[in-house]
This record gives sequence, structure tokens and C-alpha cells, in this order.
Amino acid sequence: MNKHIILYFFVIIIIVLDVFVFYKVQKDKTEDIAHSSQIIPLQNSINTNVNAISEDDSISKIPLQQKVGQMLIVGFHDTSVSTTSIIIKTINDLNLGGLILFDHNIENPTQLKKLIYNIKQFTNSHLFISVDLEGGEINRLKSKNGFMDFPSAQSLGTIGDLAEIQNDGINIGTELSNYGFNMNFAPVVDININPSNPIIGKLGRSFSSDPQQVITEAKTFIDGLHSKNIISVIKHFPGHGSSVSDSHLGFVDITKTYQQKELLPFQKLENDTDAIMVAHVTNKNIDPNYPASLSPLFIQNILRNQLSYNGVIISDDMEMGVISKNYTLEKAIILAINSGNDILIFSNNNDQMPYKVNKIILDAINNGEISIDTINIAYKRIQKLKTNYNL
Repeated sequence: MNKHIILYFFVIIIIVLDVFVFYKVQKDKTEDIAHSSQIIPLQNSINTNVNAISEDDSISKIPLQQKVGQMLIVGFHDTSVSTTSIIIKTINDLNLGGLILFDHNIENPTQLKKLIYNIKQFTNSHLFISVDLEGGEINRLKSKNGFMDFPSAQSLGTIGDLAEIQNDGINIGTELSNYGFNMNFAPVVDININPSNPIIGKLGRSFSSDPQQVITEAKTFIDGLHSKNIISVIKHFPGHGSSVSDSHLGFVDITKTYQQKELLPFQKLENDTDAIMVAHVTNKNIDPNYPASLSPLFIQNILRNQLSYNGVIISDDMEMGVISKNYTLEKAIILAINSGNDILIFSNNNDQMPYKVNKIILDAINNGEISIDTINIAYKRIQKLKTNYNL
């Protein structure tokens, strides 16, 4: 009898030790990502964890130009469209993946609703119809034009009421859904490390300087958007909160200001968000040559491999000054795609830009500078996201 008791306690001790070791390993793994500056050795192939793509896969039967078109979200000039509008022709010619609307597209609620309705009626693509509606300063739907007003992330974070934050996400989701949008480039999950940051801190775009508060409140906001079937895109990987300049205008170097804790929101929210936007910021400790948006060290090694993110990755606007002033259009596009961006945004100040971008990508594929597998993988991720939202 005593032998049985001893054996029983021995088994219990082994189980307890196993559980302890398991949780210790998981904890260490999380801390390594958050605190280590080590980079996993760069692989020569793009992460294909979307599901293996074989030669006889149905994707291979889709014309290449149509797959490439899905990788583009573009802006346009109009406040109204007809069947003969340039943007309608462009969408149908190239099978564009989506549109992004800016202030100049939006006059009032009636006009906006009609614009988006007609875009959907006149096009063959199942489009992402996207916008930046964070609340506060960053809101393309202005209250002065008859739209709802929403508080900034900073003001919500200061109050710290999760019910109010979720309600804000629900209200924004309702507003966007009512007008026909299905994608919101929000919330910002940058940590407010530098309150004087001209593009984050000064504009009240961050929930907090505390990573855990950012994670909790961003998740709550995302849940609100999801309740109204709005796709959420968190931004700006790997973190823009410590910067001292604006990437819309030119080069942004975060080498001396960046903190490893800025990765935590992207790690913890990877299963909550639908997509992640990558910033045009440079950290020479990680990649001495390229900004994050053009860097496989950031996108493949850190975001895909270290953080195990397998969803859609979207570049910040490829026409921002930091890119357009430092790279040719061709080089920027090839670098962005080979680095692992699934979708490229072009604010599109030129009606021919989508055609030009499409041709650059197709030529690069034909020249062997971009692999067809890379396009197929991106296309598959994009279609999975669209299917999830019945687009």
C-alpha cells in the first residue's frame, strides 16, 4: 500500500515539474521577442505558412495581372463616379484589390454613400473600401461635413474606460458600414514613447505610453470594429511612437530612440487584427540599409518568423516622401514585394500610377526579380481575408 502511495506522489511531482517547465519556456520565448535585439538569420524564401501552393493549385489558373492587381490599394480624385470614370476603368482593367478614400473624396454623408455605392455597382472586383478613421485628428469623415465626431485614442486612453472604448469602436464601425466601407486603418498601436512626436504623440494617436494598456485598449477597439464587420488594420509596425520626425515628409531614423517593448502590441494582437501596416521607419540596428517597409529583416525575420504573424501585411503609402525622395518607383516596388508586403498602398496623385505600378511588377516577374510564388502567396492571403468578410 505504501509503495502505491509513494508511486502516486512521484507521478504528481513529475506532472507538476512538466507544467512548470512548459510555462517557463513559453514565458522565456515571449520575453526574448520583447527584449532581445537578436535577429533570426534571414532565409532566402518567403514564409509560405498560408498553406502550401502547388503547381496545380487553382490560383495558378488565374491570370497573373489579376493577381497583381489584388495587391494594390489606390487613391483617386473623384467625389462621384460613372461607368466612364477613369478610376472605374482602372479597377476593372487591373482587378484592383481596393481603394482608399481621403478628405478630397468626401463632401457630405449623402454624397459619400452614393459614391461608394456606385463604385461597387460599376466594378467587377470585390474591393477593400478603406479609410483612416482613428478618431480625433485622424478622421477623414469630418464632423464639419455632417459626420459623427469621435474622440482620439489618447483621450480614450486617459479615461481608461474599456466599455467606452468598445462603444467607440462599435460607433466607428457603424458609421463606416453605413457608408459602405469595409476596412479601417485603425487602431494605432504605437506606444507613446515620445509625446513630442509630430506624427503620433502630438496628434493624440496613441492610447498610452504603457504597452499593456495599448494592447488591452486596442483589442477592445478592434472588437468594436469587428462587431460591425469592419476589417481592422493595426499600425505602424515595428513602432512609430519614439520617432522625432514624420515619414510623410522624409527620412525617419528611430535607431537611437526605438525600444524593444514597441513590438509587444504587434505580438499580442496578431490574432485579433486582420492586417498589419508597416511603417517607413529606419532602425540601423536591425537593417542598416532599408526602412522597415522595404526590409525582409523586419518583415520576414521579425514579423513573420519571430512574431509568427501569418496575416495580410500592408505597406504604408508608397508615395510618402521618405520613399519617393530616396528610391525610384521601380526599386521601391520590387523591394517592398520581395520584403513580404502583400498589399501596397498608392495615394495615386496620377491617374496612370496603378497601370505603371502593375507593369513594373509584371516586368519584374518576367525578369526574375520577383517570383511568381511570392505573388501567389500574397494573393492567397488577400483572398482569405476577403472571404472571411464575405467580400
